[in-house]
Amino acid sequence: MLQVDHVTFAYQNGISVLEDINLKVKEGEQVCIIGESGCGKSTLLKVLYGLLDIQTGEVYWNDKAILGPSFNLVPGEDYMKYLSQDFDLMPFTTVYENVSQYLSLFEPELLKRRTEELLEMIEMTAFANTKVRFLSGGQQQRVALARVLAQEPKILLLDEPFSHIDNFRKNSLRRNLYAYLRTQNITVLTATHDYNDMLPFADRVVVIRDHKIIAKDSPKNLYQNPKNLYIASLFGEANKIPIDIIKTYANTKRRIIVYASEFKVSEKSGLATTVITSFYMGSHYMIEGSYEGKAIYFHHHTALEKGEKVFLNVSIETINQRLAAT
Repeated sequence: MLQVDHVTFAYQNGISVLEDINLKVKEGEQVCIIGESGCGKSTLLKVLYGLLDIQTGEVYWNDKAILGPSFNLVPGEDYMKYLSQDFDLMPFTTVYENVSQYLSLFEPELLKRRTEELLEMIEMTAFANTKVRFLSGGQQQRVALARVLAQEPKILLLDEPFSHIDNFRKNSLRRNLYAYLRTQNITVLTATHDYNDMLPFADRVVVIRDHKIIAKDSPKNLYQNPKNLYIASLFGEANKIPIDIIKTYANTKRRIIVYASEFKVSEKSGLATTVITSFYMGSHYMIEGSYEGKAIYFHHHTALEKGEKVFLNVSIETINQRLAAT
């Protein structure tokens, strides 16, 4: 188990980057750390790997303390690997050589099998004999991923692992990677701002805001029952709306969070909205509207004309669910 107890970290300017972080991650668990840029996601991974000295608190993997550079000349532990946004590859050697570097030369059959398995997982078999310096940034990121997996870590720390990879390849790579990690029972913490890295794959999500953990839950619970608009916005376009404006019979001034996809458009009753513009999203249109001078976003199956008046409704099930969550 990875255990983080009351960890606080600040750089030399004295401004806190992490404040009183507490976290437990079970062996084999897949955890996503999500939050806006600058909230402390990457710094937390560096602390966990031992690249930074924390001011207060402790980090343990089982019974072994993870210490920073003041205690270890070479940071990191053999059982842990960290894939940062800098790939640290050998540019003048081939993809195959980069991936197989840490495998035993005394077991050539195992080396060949493991290297080919990892190249297939990252969909780079066709580039096995290509020198890394001739690869694109996204291809290099995939090679770096296979390279750390070749070292068979017990815990893997991934910092925006798909940031350089083309959209058309991200989905299959995500599926391949997280399925592989699960079969190998590798504990993984992924720092990301993309909910597609999280919703289908994570066992648990840690939400960071202003350098503090503000939520820890399953992706499904966080999505369906967001505690605030910040959490909801990490999953897509969201709004905070007074209930009595949506349902005029409601005897309450409470506000609830409603995702853009949860609104239904009506011509007769509901939240009176004026259309500002329509954005084509493929399967639907994202409509930007205005009510009482405030912006609101909702989905619709067709584009709507600028200035058109529509009414928005939300199901009573969604309203009750959000009320229970808050």
